[in-house]
Amino acid sequence: MGFLRAIRFYRPGFRARIVFALLVLVSACKKGAVPPSPPPTRAELPPREVSKDSALLFTYVETDGIFATTDKADNVPEVTRRVVRVMGQANGAAPRRNTSEVDVLDLRELLANGKTRPRVMAREAFETGALAQLPPGDSCPLAGPHRPSLREKAEREGPPGEPPIVVLYGTPWCEACQAARHYLISNLIPFVSKDIENDPSAARELQQKTSRFGISADRVPILDVRGRLLVGYDQTRMDGFLADW
Repeated sequence: MGFLRAIRFYRPGFRARIVFALLVLVSACKKGAVPPSPPPTRAELPPREVSKDSALLFTYVETDGIFATTDKADNVPEVTRRVVRVMGQANGAAPRRNTSEVDVLDLRELLANGKTRPRVMAREAFETGALAQLPPGDSCPLAGPHRPSLREKAEREGPPGEPPIVVLYGTPWCEACQAARHYLISNLIPFVSKDIENDPSAARELQQKTSRFGISADRVPILDVRGRLLVGYDQTRMDGFLADW
């Protein structure tokens, strides 16, 4: 206050300018006392690479269409090594907790090079791709002359009011399609049958599904079992997929 009383003897307006300058200085010091923290930088995750020496579990499909898990890569049949699910830690990263997605690798590359980088896939895409490595079940090629079916076309699509478990894409003349329908009816599996030959929307729907999973749509039946596609009718594979429906 003594300083402010002293400056009152200076020329008019000078005191006001001094006071304003002091306020600005004090305000600036307060703001600068704690410098703002820099924005946090997002840490880049290391590539999810696995090596042959890592502690890993491999889920694969057996030649009969049943899925199995092993901790020894050599136990996986050679015919199904292209699409294998891997579980375990990669580069110290925590195991994946999202159960709708899985880490999938080409086991042939891991065995040949000692390491590889898995890719992330939807669980349904992995199971479809793994089964697609096997020879198709009983099926009919779409090309060639159409033969009449051996039995009347089954129209039953499961108990009323129950959502379908299976979508069966086929044609009226395909004997393997009839066998698949008979299996579903006999086991009281709710299903819907779609004729890709006479229903353009069903054909487009199937084409979209097979394109998404990278499999061919040149044979029928193709069965959508809870989002997983089976090419051809194979009772063992159907039993495995529908065991807990």
